[in-house]
Amino acid sequence: MIAALLIALIVVWGGATLYIAIRSREFRKFLAGAFFVSGGIQLYLYLANVSVPLLGTNFVFTPEINGVRSIIHLMLFLITLYYGFIWRSKKTSSSVR
Repeated sequence: MIAALLIALIVVWGGATLYIAIRSREFRKFLAGAFFVSGGIQLYLYLANVSVPLLGTNFVFTPEINGVRSIIHLMLFLITLYYGFIWRSKKTSSSVR
């Protein structure tokens, strides 16, 4: 029961985040910065061979997991960088008849 509730909450929260990211250019710019910092920190932890415990649990992120997460976050950085700073939406102009 609790697992289903948590999964539903994750889906709703993720959907709301995606909706805001699609609609707001400024939010995409913010995400680009957040993904850049997160990917950089995780890459550093991978290169320094540091294991990071997840707060409040017995789970530990190994350096290999941090390496994979850094690759994913750096790819997401490139995507949000393009759509936040470089890409311009096409303005639809109505023709006057």
